[in-house]
Amino acid sequence: MIKETDIIIVGAGPVGLFTVFEAGLLGLDCILIDNLDKIGGQCSELYPEKPIYDIPGVPNQTAQEHVNALLEQIKPFNYEVFLNERVEVLEEINNDKISSWKIVTSEKKEFVAKSIFIAAGAGSFEPRRPPNILDPDKFVDKGVAYSVRSKEKYKDKNLLIFGGGDSALDWTVELADIAKSVTLIHRRDEFRGAPNTEAKMRELIKSGSVSLKTPYVIEDLIGTSHITGASVKNFETKEIEEIPCDEILFLFGLNKKLGPIADWGIDMNNKKVSVDTEKFETSTKGLFAVGDINDYPGKLDLILCGFHETTLAVQEAYRRSYPGERVPFGYTTSNTKLQRKLGVSD
Repeated sequence: MIKETDIIIVGAGPVGLFTVFEAGLLGLDCILIDNLDKIGGQCSELYPEKPIYDIPGVPNQTAQEHVNALLEQIKPFNYEVFLNERVEVLEEINNDKISSWKIVTSEKKEFVAKSIFIAAGAGSFEPRRPPNILDPDKFVDKGVAYSVRSKEKYKDKNLLIFGGGDSALDWTVELADIAKSVTLIHRRDEFRGAPNTEAKMRELIKSGSVSLKTPYVIEDLIGTSHITGASVKNFETKEIEEIPCDEILFLFGLNKKLGPIADWGIDMNNKKVSVDTEKFETSTKGLFAVGDINDYPGKLDLILCGFHETTLAVQEAYRRSYPGERVPFGYTTSNTKLQRKLGVSD
């Protein structure tokens, strides 16, 4: 059975969720599709407990708290979510003055809408694995992880962190007060992270809260049903050393892929989707791109910029669903009709 709606949103991260809010204010229904197994995009998948400081009016909240707040905000509105599904087919349906779009997912579900919003963040992504380890995933959830889902998992544990970028440095600093011990391992004594975070890491080394091993690379994983240690090789002397541990974090960054979006025939720039800055529409009518996935002069990859972009894009989506009608506008502070939609007025 084909489901019809006003807007299909590809990506259930913060900007995708806020699209539901802005669409709901205008009386538009939405369907969210995401290839992850949870709502929240990278915020929930990669750094749920990392703080975000640049959301207007919210001085400090974790990434997961931000997602939870957005989910609370869109409760009054009509939307559906389909997780663990990827958009495989996009087809234009010319049965009206304004064409519709049909989408088929990896689960063979079919959806039709007047407007498609690409809110896929950096696209589909997967963590980089250690290149010289055969089947490193065999210990996933058995002591090996590629992201931090919960800091409490590492409480009083002996932890090895591999990596040299922002994520490795950030979590070395964050977990130093929680874990029993933290050892950061990198192939050289140079890092690609923020200088102030590196400075904090080196202060922790001086105080004895963190150990640093360079120049070392992972050689093998040790354990049977659960990880018990790792063997590492000195990058220069080739000497191999075994280090016991309870948990290992591989933080080598992400491999980012656009996936099928790259085959949709829309204009691209530097692996991002080109849009105008009036409607944030792509080179194809009815296809919009909002958030980190898009590109235009002056673009900044910030959540708050994505909120602005999708607010304007939804205006055009309304015109597509209701051609010839004036787009309704009102302030939520004083418009009783909007307040009733939000459930804050009788």
